[in-house]
Amino acid sequence: MTPRSDIFDFRAAALAEETATPRTGGDLGLQDGQGFDGDQYDREERAALRRVAGLSTELEDVTEVEYRQLRLERVVLAAVWTEGTAEDADNSLRELAALAETAGSTVLAGLVQRRDRPDTGTYLGSGKAQELRDVVIAEGADTVICDTELTPSQRRALEDVVKVKVIDRTALILDIFAQHAKSKEGKAQVELAQLQYLLPRLRGWGESMSRQAGGQAAGGQGMGSRGPGETKIELDRRRINTRMAKLRREIKEMKTSRDTRRLSRKAHEVPSVAIAGYTNAGKSSLLNRLTGAGVLVENQLFATLDPTVRRAETEDGRLYTLADTVGFVRQLPTQLVEAFRSTLEEVADADLLLHVVDGSHPDPEGQISAVRAVLADVDAADVKEVVVVNKADAADPEVLDRLRRHEKHCIVVSARTGAGLAELRALIADELPRPDIDVEVLLPYDRGDLVSRLHEEAEVLSSEHTERGTHVKARVHPELASELADFAA
Repeated sequence: MTPRSDIFDFRAAALAEETATPRTGGDLGLQDGQGFDGDQYDREERAALRRVAGLSTELEDVTEVEYRQLRLERVVLAAVWTEGTAEDADNSLRELAALAETAGSTVLAGLVQRRDRPDTGTYLGSGKAQELRDVVIAEGADTVICDTELTPSQRRALEDVVKVKVIDRTALILDIFAQHAKSKEGKAQVELAQLQYLLPRLRGWGESMSRQAGGQAAGGQGMGSRGPGETKIELDRRRINTRMAKLRREIKEMKTSRDTRRLSRKAHEVPSVAIAGYTNAGKSSLLNRLTGAGVLVENQLFATLDPTVRRAETEDGRLYTLADTVGFVRQLPTQLVEAFRSTLEEVADADLLLHVVDGSHPDPEGQISAVRAVLADVDAADVKEVVVVNKADAADPEVLDRLRRHEKHCIVVSARTGAGLAELRALIADELPRPDIDVEVLLPYDRGDLVSRLHEEAEVLSSEHTERGTHVKARVHPELASELADFAA
C-alpha cells in the first residue's frame, strides 16, 4: 500500500461546541432556584494559575536535552492510520486535539499517514517525518504529539528529524492527570503512573560524555571505572525505583481506608451505584443532578479525577450511595489503569453500574467498547449495567434510536435540561437490591435507633404507634432481621 498523508487544520478549538462555563440552575429555570451543578468552588481554584501564551523558552534542537519538563504551547499532531475508516482516524485525531487543548496547548495542525503499520524507526517513516518537519517550521510549532505510545527509540529518532520536542499520547494523558489530581490518593496514583512511564525512557547525558570507561587507557581512570553519564542514569533509576516502592506502600495504606469505608456501607446493607463512562460524557453533571454534589463541571477531558461518593435516596425512602469515577478514553495508559485500580474497585463492588455515554459524540459505540474494555481489566464486567445516553438535547435522534435498539438496558437523558432524569431515578430504584425477609415487630420507644435503621435500611410496609411501642411491618436484610428477632410481634 502506497503511504499517503493528509493534513488537517485544527486551529478551531476542539471543544468549542459549548462554552466552558456550564449553565446554572437559574439559566435553566430549575425549581427552588438552585443550580444542579452546585457552587463549583473548584473552578476558581483551577483558574487561579493559567498558562500564558508566547513565553516559550524551548530550544530549537532538543536532541541533547535529557530532563525536559512537559510544557505544551504550540503543537502539531501526527498519527498513523492502520485500520478502520477515514472517519475513525479523523475522530481519533480530533480527540487527541481535545486532549492537547485540555493540557493547555494551542493545536496548529494535524497530519495523518496511511500505512499498513507504523514505521519501527521514526513512526511515520523517514520521508513523512521530514514532511512533518516542514509542517512544524511552517506553523512555528515547538512540540509534536503522536497519537499512540511511542517506543523510546521512535521518540528519539523522530526528534532527531523534526528538531523539536516529541511526546506521545500516553505522556499527554499523564500530564493532564497530573494537572487535575487534587486528593492525596489521586496525586500519588498519578505520580506512580508517571514514574512507571519514565523509567524505561531515561536518557544518559549524551554522546559527548563518556558512558563507559574500560581499562587504564581510558583517560587514566582505572580499570572498569564508569563515566559520568552512566553513573547519573543509574542513580536516577535507583531513585525512581525507591520512590515507586514508597508510593505503592502509600497507595496500599489508602486502599485500606477506602476498603474500610466500603465494608462499613456493606455492613449496613447500603446499596451502591457507580457512575462510569467515557471522559467528558457528563458523569459529574449527572451526579450533581441526582445528588446536588457540586462536583466541578467543565467542557474538558478528564476535568475531574478524584472519585466522589454521595448519599442518595429513592422515591420510597431507601438509601444508596452514588459514586462518580475517573473517566476513560481510547488507549488509556496501562500505567494509569494499574495506579487507579484501587479507585476503580468502587465500580467492581457496586450493585449497579450507570454507564454514561455521550449521545452527541461522532462514535458513541466506540466509547462504549473502550469503557467496557477497561471495566474488564478491573474485574467489573459482571456488574449489572444500565447504559445512560447523555446529552440527548444535542444528539441526533437517529443515533439515539440506534443505541436504544443495540443496548439491552438503555435510557436516554439530558443532564443539562433534566429530561429523562425522573425515569432514571425510577430505574435505579427498580434495579437496586431489595430486602427480602418479612418481619413484624413491636419496638419499645427507647429503641428509636432500630426504628431509624428500619427506615434507612429496610422497606417499611406499615408503621403504627401504640401504647407499648412502635408496631412495624417491613422487609429487611438478614443481618437486621437477626437483630429484630427479640422484638417479634
